[in-house]
Amino acid sequence: MYTLKKSLGQHFLRDENICRNIVAALLERPFTKLLEVGPGGGALTKHLLTIDGIEFKAVELDTEKVQYLQKTFPALVGKLIHQSFLDIDPPFEGSFTVVGNFPYNISTQILFKILEWDGQVETVIGMFQKEVAQRVAAAPGSKVYGVISVLIQAFYRVDYLFDVSPECFMPPPKVMSGVIRLVPVDDIPLMRSRKDFTLLVKTAFNQRRKTLRNAVRGLFPPEVLADSFFNQRAEQLTVAEFAALTFKMNGNG
Repeated sequence: MYTLKKSLGQHFLRDENICRNIVAALLERPFTKLLEVGPGGGALTKHLLTIDGIEFKAVELDTEKVQYLQKTFPALVGKLIHQSFLDIDPPFEGSFTVVGNFPYNISTQILFKILEWDGQVETVIGMFQKEVAQRVAAAPGSKVYGVISVLIQAFYRVDYLFDVSPECFMPPPKVMSGVIRLVPVDDIPLMRSRKDFTLLVKTAFNQRRKTLRNAVRGLFPPEVLADSFFNQRAEQLTVAEFAALTFKMNGNG
């Protein structure tokens, strides 16, 4: 068969009900192109290959898994991208959907990569460590609301779909998992630039215990920082408020 590699964060899904639930969530929104991230042993892949009328590709870094998948599912020949997801270019022209039991050690980097593909990804259905899934979905004021919450929610609506227990995997991880769905928002908040927005959010949360004024001091003119708005902490600001603040930052963006 194949071996599991801890270095690649591999925990393979083996629960058929969870696979079916993921596919059901996927089919709630129409798509014609689908990319699976980290197919591993193919538990989810075998269900995805039965979806009619779509173009399907999967990206897998592990050579042993690539060989296993091609042998087990001949329909995958020519559809596997043998690279790290973090190193690939968009695998399709135009819009596509992303699904996967994301390798836990790079799951947040996967989300940042999807953001880089600027509007091409129409839906994401992803399995994460529950803690990460909750962070992505967190609302302002929550203790786990942070950089990833704001950066993702500026561009995607996040729905927390369901929990997945460790017993659903081989080997069982030491943590609960969660499946979330990302759907593009209709109105991306106005911001001076994505670069400014990202810098502001990361700087604000870098010292989240401090007031916003102290955390982002270097990014704004003194007269702007004097506003009582800056008495708040980063976790109290909405995505729209972060976006609006970018227009008051130093420089021209």
